[in-house]
Amino acid sequence: MKVNVHAVNFTVDKKLVDFVQERMDKLEKYYDRVVSSDVFLKVEKTSEKENKNVEIKINVPGDDFLVEKQCKSFEEAVEQAAESIERLLVKRKEKLRTHI
Repeated sequence: MKVNVHAVNFTVDKKLVDFVQERMDKLEKYYDRVVSSDVFLKVEKTSEKENKNVEIKINVPGDDFLVEKQCKSFEEAVEQAAESIERLLVKRKEKLRTHI
């Protein structure tokens, strides 16, 4: 799957990009028709500790899924967002299976 990582207001290191790519690749076992995904990593300018914002947009034929999570670290936010996307993809797959 093609994963585009976009860092907003900071420069992203290779280790984080590799982590995101690896985690997004795991989504293909839930739904194999994923075309591409965009991952937006943002640092909110707040005094709170949970200022890391991750937005994942998944493109599948006929639909787009968007999940946004905010956590203390990007890894944690990516993990939570990916779990939400997994649930959405499984629902989509089940929905398609009932129509066949």
